[in-house]
Order: sequence, then C-alpha cells, then structure tokens
Amino acid sequence: MNTETRIHDAQALWQKDKDHFIHPFTDFSTFHEEGCDLITDSDGIYVQDAHGNRFIDGIAGLWCVNVGHGRREIGEAMADQATRMAYFSTFNNLSNAPAAELSAKLAELAPSHLNHVFYSCGGSTANDATIRLVHYYFNRLGKPAKKRIISRNNAYHGTTYLASTLTGIASNNWDFDTLDHLVTHLSEANCYRRPEGMSEADYCDHLVREFEDTVAEIGADNIAAFIAEPIMGAGGVLVAPKDYHRRMQAVCRANDILYIADEVVTGFGRLGHFFASEAVYETQPDIINCAKGLSSGYAPLGATLISDELYDVLSTPQGPGGVLSTGFTYSGHPVSCAAALKNIEIITREGICENVREVGPYLEERLASLSHHATVGDVRGSHFMMCLENVADKNTKALFPIEARVGDRIAFEAQQRGLIIRPVGHLNIVSPPLIWTREVVDEVVAILDAALTATTATLQADGYL
Repeated sequence: MNTETRIHDAQALWQKDKDHFIHPFTDFSTFHEEGCDLITDSDGIYVQDAHGNRFIDGIAGLWCVNVGHGRREIGEAMADQATRMAYFSTFNNLSNAPAAELSAKLAELAPSHLNHVFYSCGGSTANDATIRLVHYYFNRLGKPAKKRIISRNNAYHGTTYLASTLTGIASNNWDFDTLDHLVTHLSEANCYRRPEGMSEADYCDHLVREFEDTVAEIGADNIAAFIAEPIMGAGGVLVAPKDYHRRMQAVCRANDILYIADEVVTGFGRLGHFFASEAVYETQPDIINCAKGLSSGYAPLGATLISDELYDVLSTPQGPGGVLSTGFTYSGHPVSCAAALKNIEIITREGICENVREVGPYLEERLASLSHHATVGDVRGSHFMMCLENVADKNTKALFPIEARVGDRIAFEAQQRGLIIRPVGHLNIVSPPLIWTREVVDEVVAILDAALTATTATLQADGYL
C-alpha cells in the first residue's frame, strides 16, 4: 500500500470511528476535535496504528494481552472451534467440550477448594454475577438480611450497574446512578499517602481496625461479602501493606462474611502466578473472579470460581421445578473457552509466569530509577503491574491541577517516542504483555526517561512547575 492510499484510508477510518463509535471512557473535551488513534495491527509486544507507526505496547491492550499479540496458535484454536461449532446454548442440561475442559483446568490451577466455575463475558459481568450468586447463597441459608457488600475507595470492579456501585473511584460515577444502599466503601490501602508518621505495620492495623469497626456498625448479620483486588488496578496500582489481605480475610471468617478476590487483572501471570491470592498473599478466597488474562484478550470471557462450600448450597434445588435461574447467552462460549485453553497452554509451556518472576523485579528496579524526575512522586506496583504517581511537589505530595493533564502529557511524549502507556489522571500505568525481556525493559525506561524530561519542560513553560 502506498503512502497516499494509507493516509486516505486512515483518515476515512478515523472519521467513521469519530462519527459512530461511542468509546468506553471517552474524553469528550478532546474527542470531538481529535478523535482516536486507530490501532490496526499487532505482533508480539508491538502494535501499529493506521498510519503505519509502530509502538511498544506498555499496557497489554488493557491489562489483558498477557501472552502477546498475534499468537497464531490461539487464532487457529478459535477458528477450528468456530468451524466445528461456533455456538450452542449452555442453559439447563446442555454444554460443550471447551467449556467443560476449561472448567476442569481452572479448578486445577486455582486454590484447591475452588472447584466450580460460572462463566460470564468479562470482568464487570463476573463481578455482577458474583454478587447475585452471593445474595442467593445467603437467601438459601435462611439469612436474607445479609446483603451489604464491603468494597474500598478507589477499587475498580467494572461498569455494569452493580459493578459500578462496587467501584470506589468517585469520578467513574459522576452523574451515573449507583445502588449505594448495597455497598459500603472502606479506605483504600494507599501506603504512599498513609497518615504522616505512621509506619506500614501501624497503617495495616489502622485499616483492619476500620473494617472491624464498620462490621460492628453495620452488623455482621447484614453483610454478605468483602470484595478486593489483590493489587488495585485502575485505582492507582495500590499495593497494600504486608499481611493486609490475610488479616482482612480473618475478619471476614470471624463474622461469616465471604471474601471475594477480584483477580480480573492479577490473574494469569501478571504477578508471576496463575492466581495471586494464595500464592502471593496467603489468602483462600471463597470466590475468585477473573477475565482479561484468562484468554489474553483474544476473546471476551469472564469466570467466577466458587468454593465447594458455596457450591453445595447453590446446587441444592429450591424445590420441584426450581433452577439456578441466572446466566448469559454466551456463558461458556465455546470459541472463547477454546481461546482460553490454548492461552493457558502457552503460559504453561513457555514458562511465562517464570518470566514474570524473573523480569518483574528488574522492571520494578528500573522504573524506580525514574524517581529523580521532578514530577515523579512515587513508583509502585509489583512485577508486571506498575504505576508512576506524578506530583507537583514531592515534599507535600500535592497534585497538579486537573487542567495540567500531567498523565496525558507524559503518555503523549512516550507515544511520540514509540511507547504506549496508560494515563489515568495524574497517574501513568505500565502493565505490559508478560513476554517482555530485560532488554525491552531497558528500552522502555529510556523512552520514559526522555518523555518525563520533555514533560517537565512543557509543565515549566506552561507555569505548572
């Protein structure tokens, strides 16, 4: 394709997209004029836009392309299943081979008590379906008052109606309605912004005590579950203090409250294990929700992994003719499940979790070297889930005004140099495909170093520094 034709086609696509596609999380203050960057091709750790520009993918699509782009094996597995049987219902007493095989594989990979899988279409629907099942569980036990869900400020659990209520990022719900009578939000575990002079251990005590006080205030008989990401994702890649998750689970156990781990982001290798809850944080959730890396983004798929104890109740009929009347047309979709099975095979065969455990600490170390920049207040995260928090003043940790768009500036400068990272307000998130090497890490950090230097200059020129 010659340059003139490529430019013409790219412009036509850009116009169609701007005129007709309502994007998730669209910034309409710029979209009407600027539209979107169109990504048209991908391979390994790289993506390419409609103009032929190539970029290192620093966000794995959206936390999800764990095995990298363009995996022919996964595409072939999907095509084979689609030509054999693309879809048939899994309602009532019907099923399909990929869904059955994947369920058994997930039970094998998960903590030993999580042996049952309920399928949905993504992370939001997995969390939404989970809460419905949790309420049903307690209704079946004769405890209908146990409805309240405890979540956390700045938690991200999705954007369906119920999942958006679980989400504790205030700006996500501006002018949207939520079901606030069902959810109570605790403080997030934010070590960077913990109270002045408080040690990490004391901060953990403080957060656990807040949970205990909240349970006492609401009443354990009214609380169904606590839901938490092992590491907060979109809320700022917040790593809780040592022993936080284990102690929060202990509070749940003492009060007959279910512990739900939202591993939509952390699952399937991002922290170096298929699931982080038990392997990293020494917790045994009653439920684990997953999506994203489950299929490496090659097909929409979400899953709720349920304990034997819960299943024993859920699987008892209410009476003659009673069924578990919840599910989705695409629950256990055979093409999506075929993609997930091949994805898991690749992660296992290529030692991708091992790569994360080897390269991840190096990524943490190299990103920490960027702390010398005037705007970088904190570099945090774990393994292949990292974040830069940008501040106007390192001593006070004061933020730039929103209109400075510091995260957007840094992301723009990085993209100009061949790297896509994710801006979230004053944050910049790095959550790459799990196949990065040390050499790629060095290249990425060099780009970020230059991007931060350039951003500091523009902030100074505009009077923000």
